[in-house]
Amino acid sequence: MPSIASMHTAASPEHEGRKETPATGRPHPHYSDVAEQIGPRFPGAIYQNVDGRFEVLSVVTDPADAAALLRRDSARWAVIVRDTLRPDGQPFAVGSVWTTSDYLIRPARTAYASAA
Repeated sequence: MPSIASMHTAASPEHEGRKETPATGRPHPHYSDVAEQIGPRFPGAIYQNVDGRFEVLSVVTDPADAAALLRRDSARWAVIVRDTLRPDGQPFAVGSVWTTSDYLIRPARTAYASAA
């Protein structure tokens, strides 16, 4: 049985980007589709939630790369973002699923503009 201290310091599964069923510990079937978990977070998109406003820089769908970025063996994907509300915002990886508390401010780019 885990100690009370470890229960209070460990991040909840929701903050780690997973929703688990209490009986099995497996990902909730509603969140089984990777595209559904990522939502509209594609490069160039800006979204906001209670944690900040984020520009999506990259989406990593290779499970090995995502696991390394998030330091979590169970990761299937990761989104690399930058907090646009912080002037010194550095890119970092997130693995949280898209929820109703997230909302899209600017959709992703659909095509690259010519540099010339």
